[in-house]
Amino acid sequence: MTFRTKDTAGFYRTGRDDAERQLRFDRGTLLLEGVADLPAGLDSWFCYDPRVDAYRAPANCYSAVIGPLKSELARNKAPRYQLRELSCALEMTPYPHQREALAAWQAAKGRGVVVLPTGAGKTLVGLLALCWARRDGLVMVPTLDLMQQWYALLRAAFPDQEIGLIGGGYHEPQPLTIATYDSAARHIERLGDRFGLLIFDEVHHLPSEFYRIIAEFSLAPYRLGLTATPERGDGRDADLPALVGPIVYRKRPEQLAGGVLADFQVRSVHVDLSPAERAAYQQALDERNGFLQANRLSLSALEGWNRFVMLSARSVEGRRAMRAHRDARRIAHATPGKLRALGMVFANHPGVKTVIFTEDNATAYEVSQRFLIPCLTHQTAIKERQAFLDGFKSGLYTAIVTSNVLNEGVDVPDASIGVILSGSASAREFIQRLGRILRRGDGKQAILYEVIAKETREERVADRRRAPPEAQRKERIDATLALFDPSPPPSDPEAGSEIHNGSRPRS
Repeated sequence: MTFRTKDTAGFYRTGRDDAERQLRFDRGTLLLEGVADLPAGLDSWFCYDPRVDAYRAPANCYSAVIGPLKSELARNKAPRYQLRELSCALEMTPYPHQREALAAWQAAKGRGVVVLPTGAGKTLVGLLALCWARRDGLVMVPTLDLMQQWYALLRAAFPDQEIGLIGGGYHEPQPLTIATYDSAARHIERLGDRFGLLIFDEVHHLPSEFYRIIAEFSLAPYRLGLTATPERGDGRDADLPALVGPIVYRKRPEQLAGGVLADFQVRSVHVDLSPAERAAYQQALDERNGFLQANRLSLSALEGWNRFVMLSARSVEGRRAMRAHRDARRIAHATPGKLRALGMVFANHPGVKTVIFTEDNATAYEVSQRFLIPCLTHQTAIKERQAFLDGFKSGLYTAIVTSNVLNEGVDVPDASIGVILSGSASAREFIQRLGRILRRGDGKQAILYEVIAKETREERVADRRRAPPEAQRKERIDATLALFDPSPPPSDPEAGSEIHNGSRPRS
């Protein structure tokens, strides 16, 4: 027997009323087959696909739709992940803030973002989430270094489980798998039904144009984001509630100092430009600002900078303005006064492990040559970099200098002194650099020095990056959030699923 019905676009279609009503995963989407009319409330998710004579919806709405569909389905073939009892072999005693973070995520029905400073044990929260959810899990990381760290942790925690890797030359999906964001995004169309829990380490990477499909093409009902700084300069962190869930728990470094983290101070050291440097700096600024004013540009917003870059390539005046901009930055970043200040830091803390941060490779190399210390940049070979870090850990080197490579994704040995010779206005970068010296130690007093060129743009940059990140762009975030109204998952996001077997995660 056949039926004839009008779809949501107003077209008539035919089908068989004895077709099996089922839900299945299809290349990053959900396919609802054998259903003549959508249950009430699902037309905002599903639309009719005449190519397959079925209704189609984004995979990430699985938690929202499986409840209303329960009575309509003969079979739920969408999820391929399994229930998995995980027995952790590590003796773990979570700190109070880690237990609080896990409880907050559980209360949000296993969806949300946990924000903790570097060194506060975000990875352990992820491990606890895996044990609680009891589902096949996929961990996403931005770098191969973090992939290696998670691989070592999961092997130690679950020695009876095969740990899969996707990325770095591997494609070995297992019930517990670690993948780079790049590799996960390339393969998520085929893997989006394999995992019930997604863990996004350094989740601020996720809302990018390419990486966001990992969340959108996956039906995983449980999702955990981990980061020290969720805010993004482009405002796309406002998409996190729809992709992963809201921020369910947050602690700043000062809230954990003296307990989980070392006590710390942030000290600003201001240095003068020489008269010649001052004159050159002002001349460069005048040339740049003249171009900006003539073209009604402001560099306080990302759009203004992008416009400046575009216009600088279209005229001789634009190229001169961009060169002047770079000259001014170079003068402020690499004034000899900063190197003298760094020498004073070394003199005041002899033999104390110190990490020096710069914004550019040229300054990092100059510091390395002046003070005879290892230099790590994106150009440093992997084996050489590991040798430097091993030497720093063993005490062979008491200082290392880096240009951005150690901001995230690298397990940096314990240090007590940090020196920012130059940096951006990003609060995320500042918190990440601070976190490199906050690992706890007996009687440890961590100090982060900011070396700032007086009466330059660096003074405003330093003020901006020290502001609480949630306050930096509050108005912008609030405006963007209004565009999203994600439906909360039902109390039981897998109600009616064949693989659920009537059990639920334990709280």
